[in-house]
Amino acid sequence: MGIEHPKFRAAAVQASSIFLDLEATIDKSIDLIREAARNGASLIAFPELFIPGYPWHVWLDSPAGAMRYTQQYFDNSFHYDSPEASRLAEAARANGIMVVMGLSERDSASLYIGQWLIGPDGETIARRRKLKPTHVERTVYGEGDGRDLAVFDTALGRVGALCCWEHLQPLSKYAMYAQNEQVHVAAWPSFSVYGDAHQLSAEVNNAVTRTYAVEGGCFVVAPTAVISRQMIDILCTDDAKKGLLREGGGSARIYSPDGRILSQELGSTEEGIVYAEIDIGLISLAKMANDPAGHYARPDVTQLVLNRKAGHRLIIVDDASNSHGKTDIVGASIAEQLT
Repeated sequence: MGIEHPKFRAAAVQASSIFLDLEATIDKSIDLIREAARNGASLIAFPELFIPGYPWHVWLDSPAGAMRYTQQYFDNSFHYDSPEASRLAEAARANGIMVVMGLSERDSASLYIGQWLIGPDGETIARRRKLKPTHVERTVYGEGDGRDLAVFDTALGRVGALCCWEHLQPLSKYAMYAQNEQVHVAAWPSFSVYGDAHQLSAEVNNAVTRTYAVEGGCFVVAPTAVISRQMIDILCTDDAKKGLLREGGGSARIYSPDGRILSQELGSTEEGIVYAEIDIGLISLAKMANDPAGHYARPDVTQLVLNRKAGHRLIIVDDASNSHGKTDIVGASIAEQLT
């Protein structure tokens, strides 16, 4: 008897957050989780920073101007030790579905671009942070560390996740490919800012996501956010800003390891969930020709070093006479699940 490969239905969200409203966005997230489960999905993936929404204000204004949103955005960001976290974990468990949630993680007085992988039993698979926030995102968020480039064994296969322009980092991508990633969540915000600026366009970023599927020989579930009228009303306080940020920008896709789009396509302003059937066994066909970290690699010529050491902020070494030489390590940059 041969290997039995997982087969399941995956779901990618294309929807708007209830911007700057943690509770309402949790409610909407749970509704989407229930909808995906009713439609037979075993995995649902949410856009980058779905909770409490992507901070477009840092693209639309000066740092000083954007600060008017800082307190409200911080207060509505997500903390893992919270009732909101318990609600999401319970939604995953109650619906028997793996959830990959994009969120603004609040940790002490800092924020991080996070992705929470929750198993269908409601238990945490992983909590990761975007390794390097992109451009003006650095005015809002801190950085992850090498433990955030990780792939995890699950009943659905080996699952990993990255955010947005992490998919333009060749070495980070290769680190994921080399861990035999089979199902990848590529979380994006909406493709809504600066009109048709090519580098930020849906065309370019969808090409980047599709390339990941072909290069990595893996299935890619790519949710994207939608800019709502509510967000426009909050953020676009003058005509100049209204000219920079448009409604819509949704472009959720699910790709096969050979680069085909497996899911239906929604209109850019339409909210919903796209679905596709995943058969992990098809990966061997794609990798027969190209396995970049396997038979198609030349490790004698090029190699990648992945440093998984935790980014500890503080190491306390007490006096041996008082504490028997105890050393405390405080402030690792991500959850210990990734060690």
